[in-house]
Amino acid sequence: QVQLVESGGGLAQAGGSLRLSCAASRSTFSIPLMGWYRQAPGGQRELVATITSGGSTNYADSVKGRFTISRDNAKNTVYLQMNSLKPEDTAVYRCNARLTLDASYWGQGTQVTVSS
Repeated sequence: QVQLVESGGGLAQAGGSLRLSCAASRSTFSIPLMGWYRQAPGGQRELVATITSGGSTNYADSVKGRFTISRDNAKNTVYLQMNSLKPEDTAVYRCNARLTLDASYWGQGTQVTVSS
């Protein structure tokens, strides 16, 4: 089992930057896959970015070139650096840790609001 706590959300202007952090209660080195998802008001949850324990990354087309996911195993933390923010990036962002196909854990979420 793993507990996840997100931080770093808030209000940003279009074109600005924010960095989200996801602190895990266990070694992130032991977690095969971690990722960020988001859900806008009235919308469905969508994948933003994922990173494997080996460092391989995957991004939604809508954030490629603007967002960067990384992990610091020494700090048991995964980050999402968000640059060139757009109003359509406004959503609740949640961190996910997948240990196995049947074991997936979520953080409580952090709100990101981008004003135009």
